[in-house]
Amino acid sequence: MGKPIAVTSLGVVKEVAVFDTDRSITGQDGIGFASAAEVADLASFPARLAQRLFEAVPGLAHVFVASSQVVLRRSGGWDDSARSAAEAAIAEFFVF
Repeated sequence: MGKPIAVTSLGVVKEVAVFDTDRSITGQDGIGFASAAEVADLASFPARLAQRLFEAVPGLAHVFVASSQVVLRRSGGWDDSARSAAEAAIAEFFVF
């Protein structure tokens, strides 16, 4: 049930990756999270997505979600495995 979110573009600069998607996850206001512990008791869509991303991507240091963008900071930069894990977590977020 649900439809996958398509990542329409990905930009990476050093430790920051910006995933543009085909759907809005938040309203116009963005929200950021610095750790999985910070989102543990929150029930909003951005918090739930952040929780999944912290679980899926080793070394993830920060998640920022604003409208249809997901901006991630990962200690040590981004390799193919980390990019794929993040994209899969985003794509499957609305699939139940």
